[in-house]
Amino acid sequence: MKDIETDRLILSEFSLDDAPFILEMLNDPAWLEFIGDRSVKTLDDARDYIANKLQKAFREFGFGMLLVELKDGTPIGTCGLLKREYLDDLDIGFAFLPAFRGKGYALEAASATIEWGKKNLGMKRILAFTDANNAASITLIKKLGLEFERLMADFPDDDAEIELYGKDI
Repeated sequence: MKDIETDRLILSEFSLDDAPFILEMLNDPAWLEFIGDRSVKTLDDARDYIANKLQKAFREFGFGMLLVELKDGTPIGTCGLLKREYLDDLDIGFAFLPAFRGKGYALEAASATIEWGKKNLGMKRILAFTDANNAASITLIKKLGLEFERLMADFPDDDAEIELYGKDI
């Protein structure tokens, strides 16, 4: 997949060299609270996660979660499109390190990712879901123009209250 560039960001596929960033991101308290523990505790775990989760999605579908970097190469987060068996449409996912939240980077990355999906995958609809207690995520989802559709009572592997949002694009 070709990189996605915005005014301030570059979104690209993860490489094994991104293991230190993945280790930090997946152990961020907000990630653990709202996304969940992925049991990534070492650099080897992070490399395994990249190879068997992140890169695997690109091999299977041609898209997935992307590394979000500032134009100077500083890794700041992740954003991408996901295909889940239990959803009819693709959903957008995102997470950013604490120092880079509240600066508009997530909106910029997510907007560019949705536009890429529309142009390159022919997407007609986008979904997003989040923990009902994740106010920052809900704010971003609404800024993207998605509207609340329903609670996901049947959400796999989670006891949290999960809200599903959607939008025709």
